[in-house]
Amino acid sequence: MHAHFTDALMRVAERPPQVFVSGSGSWLVDDTGKRYLDFVQGWASNCLGHSPPELAQALCGQALRLINCSPAFFNEPSARLARLLAANSCFDQLFFCNSGAEANEGAIKLARKWGSKHRGGAFEIITFDNAFHGRTLATMSASGKPQWSSLFEPKVAGFPKAPFGDLGAVAGLIGEHTAAVMLEPVQGEAGVIPATPEFMQGLRALTRERGVLLIVDEIQSGMGRSGKLFAYEHAAIEPDIMTLGKGLGGGVPLAALAARAAMCCFEPGDQGGTFNGNPLMTSVGCAVMQALLAPGFLDEVSRKGRYLRLRLEQLSARHGLGEVRGEGLLLALELGSEQGPLLVERARARGLLLNSPRASVLRFMPALNVGDAEIDAMAAHLDALLEDACVR
Repeated sequence: MHAHFTDALMRVAERPPQVFVSGSGSWLVDDTGKRYLDFVQGWASNCLGHSPPELAQALCGQALRLINCSPAFFNEPSARLARLLAANSCFDQLFFCNSGAEANEGAIKLARKWGSKHRGGAFEIITFDNAFHGRTLATMSASGKPQWSSLFEPKVAGFPKAPFGDLGAVAGLIGEHTAAVMLEPVQGEAGVIPATPEFMQGLRALTRERGVLLIVDEIQSGMGRSGKLFAYEHAAIEPDIMTLGKGLGGGVPLAALAARAAMCCFEPGDQGGTFNGNPLMTSVGCAVMQALLAPGFLDEVSRKGRYLRLRLEQLSARHGLGEVRGEGLLLALELGSEQGPLLVERARARGLLLNSPRASVLRFMPALNVGDAEIDAMAAHLDALLEDACVR
């Protein structure tokens, strides 16, 4: 396609010139017919890969029945998805929305409403350095991304920051105005930094002791990405509130706010949205849940995660790179130098899509049903790129 084809789109990202027109599983195809092995998958959204038949069938079947009846009424797919999520988590009630940022906005509002009712008007939510919670004004304020420190001022107040993993710092920040502590079990945009089980367990004990809520942002780490349905399960804890997005819809706009019954203090009119919980999107969420809960599926995610880690560790040893970290099929490779953006560009030229959330890190987010042969193909491409003296 001609370059002017994309001129009417706002420039909110440094996009490469490729225009993608189709995809299947782990592969994308651009308008020239070139195929790309995709280890980004919509930033971990496409949990079942590109255009999986079960999601296409759910969309088509539901579109022929009912697309949107307004959130002023119940609809069957949203009720079914809520029951599936509640039955497979420690949460009792769900609110569906369209994006992870919207889910996190809902979590912030719910925690503040709970603080106003049960903790003397407490409104602060402790978050963490380098956290990423979304791009609305409140979720940008909750995030700890250094590049946003002076963007869109003034920020929304009420989000004191602690160093990630520092339980003592969190304890020192909790005061009479604190309603909650909010964290990603794996900080994805920071370079795939997992919280240790000990830190998660310590936060749970501390928040209970101090009478404040614990919120987990599982927008990137949830929905099987870590090898368990939700990443908080690795620490054997039960948070009070959880947010989901990305993989919940398998690529369509769907997110959720989940909470235990004691925290569900919204009243009619406090929360809503025109398209929230619409039957078209929640029918896809049901199909995603059915796939993830199939016998052996999550065991295979864990096995593939171990295999991907092994291949990355082999590359690291061979090329003198840094650590491999993460959980399941959300992994990162430390490069030891700021060559990430160059590697991403050169990989794309070879037909491989990678992501570099920090200049010294590559992040890997393949489909949860990626094949071993596709992992091998990715590793072979990356090995050849790292052999190139020009990227050193």
